[in-house]
Amino acid sequence: MSKAKGFKKSKTGTYLSIGTTAFGAISVVKQARTARKDHDTLRLVDAVVSAAAIVTGVALLLRELKRLGDDDVLLG
Repeated sequence: MSKAKGFKKSKTGTYLSIGTTAFGAISVVKQARTARKDHDTLRLVDAVVSAAAIVTGVALLLRELKRLGDDDVLLG
C-alpha cells in the first residue's frame, strides 16, 4: 500500500496525471463547441472556466515534474 501512495509523487504518476488531465480537455472542447453552436453563453462560460482549471492543473503537474527531475539530479 505504501508503494501506491508514493506512485502519485513519482515521475510516472505525474505523467499519468498529466495524461488524464489532458484527456479531460477533450470533454471541455466538445462542451465549448456545443455551447457555441447552441448560442448557450452559460455553458460556454463553464467550458472556459473548466479549460482554465485544466491549464492550471497541467502547469502545476509540470512544475512537480520539473521538481522531481531536479531531485533526481541531486541524488545521482
